[in-house]
Amino acid sequence: MIDHAHDLASVQEATDRLLTAVAKLDNASVARPSRLPGWTVGHVLAHLARNADALTNVLGGRPMYVSGEARDADIERDAPRPLDAQLADLRESEARFRARAAEPADWTRTVELRNGVTDAAARVPFRRWAEVELHHVDLGIGYELEDLPEEFKEREIDFLADRFLAHSDVPATRITDGTRAWSTGRQASRPEVTVTGRPADLLGWLAGRRPGAALEVSGGPLPALPPL
Repeated sequence: MIDHAHDLASVQEATDRLLTAVAKLDNASVARPSRLPGWTVGHVLAHLARNADALTNVLGGRPMYVSGEARDADIERDAPRPLDAQLADLRESEARFRARAAEPADWTRTVELRNGVTDAAARVPFRRWAEVELHHVDLGIGYELEDLPEEFKEREIDFLADRFLAHSDVPATRITDGTRAWSTGRQASRPEVTVTGRPADLLGWLAGRRPGAALEVSGGPLPALPPL
């Protein structure tokens, strides 16, 4: 069972870590490239703020974004802002998300995200947690996949493995850190490929943050995964 209250607390902890780290930057840092192709640090920060508002919309029964074009335009508009404006926006948008999540609601209801994707409302806090943690890494300011909370790494591996489950372009794959195991890819009576590695490296591969060079693969080459 998903514990949305626990995940909301985890979002707050992750956001506090992010804000503390970002507050140590300067205006020049906002304009430098992030680890995401084509995006500066400012783009990542702007996206995090607008995503908080987008998920606030989802919990309120409104469209996540007006349109994909509007989403992209908002990020481009907000990316060049100075550091103090970025920090204020992150704090305020996160406060709006927390306020909406604190309202009495049926957390078992189905909500709609982007591109027709639906999920239980109770999963929305975890989705926000993932945005904050992974994009903190994307900033390239010293927070790495190894620094992510162990619970988050395990749950995000589970989430991403499930996302690629039954995908016809991905071979039936067993993923393991030597203790836990997950299945992904197309359905088969047995896995075609086994991928073994540390949780940080497994997550990096699944999330498109690392090429998988540190992983051990048997049964075939490392599967190429569709973009998230």
